[in-house]
Amino acid sequence: MTNNYVAGEWLSAAEACPNINPSNTNDVVGEYAHASVADTERAIAAAHQAFPAWSRSGIQARHDILKAIGDEIHVRKGELGRLLSREEGKTLAEGIGEVARAGQIFQFFAGECLRMTGETLPSVRPSIGVEITREAVGVIGLITPWNFPIAIPAWKIAPALAYGNTVVFKPAELVPGSAHALAEIIVRAGVPAGVFNLAMGRGSVVGETMLNSSKVSGISFTGSVPTGRKIAQACITTDPMKKLQLEMGGKNPMVVLDDADLPLAVECAVNSAFFSTGQRCTASSRLIVTDGIHDRFVAAMQERMQRFVIDDALKAGTHIGPVVDQSQLEQDLKYISIGQAEGAKLVAGGELLKRDTPGFYLSPALLTQVSNQMRVAREEIFGPVAAVIRAKDYDEALELANDTPFGLSSGICTTSLKFASHFKRNAEAGMVMVNLPTAGVDYHVPFGGRKGSSYGSREQGRYAQEFYTTVKTSYTFDGNVP
Repeated sequence: MTNNYVAGEWLSAAEACPNINPSNTNDVVGEYAHASVADTERAIAAAHQAFPAWSRSGIQARHDILKAIGDEIHVRKGELGRLLSREEGKTLAEGIGEVARAGQIFQFFAGECLRMTGETLPSVRPSIGVEITREAVGVIGLITPWNFPIAIPAWKIAPALAYGNTVVFKPAELVPGSAHALAEIIVRAGVPAGVFNLAMGRGSVVGETMLNSSKVSGISFTGSVPTGRKIAQACITTDPMKKLQLEMGGKNPMVVLDDADLPLAVECAVNSAFFSTGQRCTASSRLIVTDGIHDRFVAAMQERMQRFVIDDALKAGTHIGPVVDQSQLEQDLKYISIGQAEGAKLVAGGELLKRDTPGFYLSPALLTQVSNQMRVAREEIFGPVAAVIRAKDYDEALELANDTPFGLSSGICTTSLKFASHFKRNAEAGMVMVNLPTAGVDYHVPFGGRKGSSYGSREQGRYAQEFYTTVKTSYTFDGNVP
């Protein structure tokens, strides 16, 4: 059994859960401990005790630790990428790429340790100086999803530690292997006992304990809207209230205009909708296509989808791996059926596939004749299912793109500078892509959305300090009476 890391010790547990390879359900990646309420409370207490010293520690020491973490991740990216792909199901190339990104994130925030800034301003009153500084928040509970099992933990853990907070980290139950491997690297880098704690297990146990604890000062969560709403309610009703950051998903549009470069638009669409098995909050599941290019676009998509290789994530040449588990597979199939019942036409994919090993294999599905009021156009599916929505012109396409309860990522394919510029200004999303997939972001710039997609300050880049620090304003009288 692979253990949790609590208060500077690898801690065994009474309960463990098998980690199953979705490409081969006969393959058990490992048995991973489930933390109990007592284990989680111990982790929180350790983080609370470690906070004063860590938050006041030297910036060089924090830099050196984060840099060592990033360096080891890079050195081991092939090995770690293979583990990630084995437990989550994204292709090996995608897995290695995600691990490399995690290394970059830790290295970026190692630099941020040395770039802590503040302001010195004159007061409106004579002989008084004003300093504006940033300080760590306290103990941060980090709750991460299964679809990016090392990158998303990295972009929460790295800034939390860089800015002087202590951490209790709860990864998704489906992907404990990557989380545990990352924890081992963090421990080897020399993080003091209690500063970082790994508590694997159920949200109803570990997550609830963090939410109920008065010693936890903030929660950063990435996951579903219903869970995010529950967390938000809990954070404002505890005493004291907790700082809160939520990333909760999307129903992202990709607009394709008549003047678009068709091959480029098709590549943007298939990458956005189907790569990583469509299991990305930034995936584009709504392809909004104007009349003049609609039929050619659909035909080109069908042809392109025929060339997909759907197989074991670790096999060379695989383009798309399996769905993450049986529950998610059933959800994908349910939405395909819902779409057809609503009047959509399934023109490609949507079939269960058999491969050499038993796994959750599904051919990516393309639905046409979809209206923006259908459930397949309103609700997040989180799988390789894309809906094509016809629009008469740019104005209608923009209106359809914005007609959603979500607002994470939005894209447009066009050769018109006029339309591209207008779309960037008027798309109701936190991130806008022009002639690029809606999924795929840089690690040094802010990530986040609007409306039902996000709540609180942005993640990643320098904007991460808005959540992981609190601002203090200090006034000093210099003793000189004017």
